[in-house]
Amino acid sequence: MKYVIIGNSAAGIGAVEGIRSVDKQGEIKIITDEAYHTYSRPLISYLLLGKVTEEKMKYRGDGFYSDNNVTLLKNSTVIKIDAEKKQISLCNGNTESYDKLLVASGSSPFVPPFEGIENVKNKVTFMSLDDAHKLDEMLSKKAGAKVLIIGAGLIGLKCAEGIQKRASKITVVDLAPRILSSILDEDGAKIVQEHLEKQGVEFKLASSVKKFEENSAIFEGGEKVDFDALVLAVGVRPNTSLLKDIANIDRGIIVNGKSETSAKDIYAAGDCTQTLDVSSGQNKIMALLPNAYMQGECAGINMACGSDACAAQKSFDKAIPMNAIGFFGLHMITAGNYTGETFLKNEQGSDQICYKKLFYSDNKLNGFILIGDVEKAGIYTSLIRERTPLDSIDFDLICEKPGLMAFTKEDRKIKLGGER
Repeated sequence: MKYVIIGNSAAGIGAVEGIRSVDKQGEIKIITDEAYHTYSRPLISYLLLGKVTEEKMKYRGDGFYSDNNVTLLKNSTVIKIDAEKKQISLCNGNTESYDKLLVASGSSPFVPPFEGIENVKNKVTFMSLDDAHKLDEMLSKKAGAKVLIIGAGLIGLKCAEGIQKRASKITVVDLAPRILSSILDEDGAKIVQEHLEKQGVEFKLASSVKKFEENSAIFEGGEKVDFDALVLAVGVRPNTSLLKDIANIDRGIIVNGKSETSAKDIYAAGDCTQTLDVSSGQNKIMALLPNAYMQGECAGINMACGSDACAAQKSFDKAIPMNAIGFFGLHMITAGNYTGETFLKNEQGSDQICYKKLFYSDNKLNGFILIGDVEKAGIYTSLIRERTPLDSIDFDLICEKPGLMAFTKEDRKIKLGGER
């Protein structure tokens, strides 16, 4: 059996481990357009911060490819998939045949067509190790550089944290009226923004850049902001073009619970896909590393199984939007969707923050926002994933003090693996 995997990040690595759990002998090739051993993309900000080295960023150990008998083709871009011939074409003119193919092509930064953006020499996106290297070089050329970040989402704010000690001024701009608008409510965003401002990060929200000059941004209101480096962190778009006219695509590549696309023997996983969010019942893009790994592992197992009769067949059917992140020591976890009635706990002291908002309806927990005290978040996550009926637990206790004692004795046995 010949397995080809396009992509060397979490979904691709999950697929390798899924395949090898079933098939120890089949040929596996990973194709990546990057030059590196697999690494954890969320750690690029910590590389700039000096918290990790490139060695520590590796998603798997040095022996991963040899131990799993995987051929890694670096600096190789796939330009075409021929689904009928079961063959892919590379930018260097070579071709690779496959029996089973996984597209784990991830996503790419979205850069709006700003007027004058082509005149900015010191600009960079912030999604890859190459981006981190480029930004590091920019900051090394000028001590106390002024940095302008376009985008107050997760990527832009992690970048701000990573360079805070190396920049004299960091300004973050966003069209939205609050930071992290896709994952935080108004009160939660205010808490995090104030925390970031205490670290010297400045914000211009509900603002947009009209045009760029080489080292300055002109805003719609006429204000001019100078910078030495520009970081474009507006958003990302799933890389779906390889399967255009081959498989069903909406915003992302559409897959079923087995990670199969609509094309025979072609699977997809990770940030390029659109999957079912069990918390809302909607199909959506959920670009999250844990989801990418689990979906890739599911794809790998099913690629190796070969038939519905295979006992090892697996489904990836409990995905939810989820983010676990921290900024300058303030941690937060969010999950699910924010619909229904709410339970709110908002306690802020001089040295401690505890912001908790739970969303529930129809006897189910739909989502949550935790800032500061994120302990026991796993209990809330489990309730969402499993769609646990809230009348089967002590929900009032769960709201105040999440713990196993809020579950029935039978449920505790299951969760603890046989507690008596």
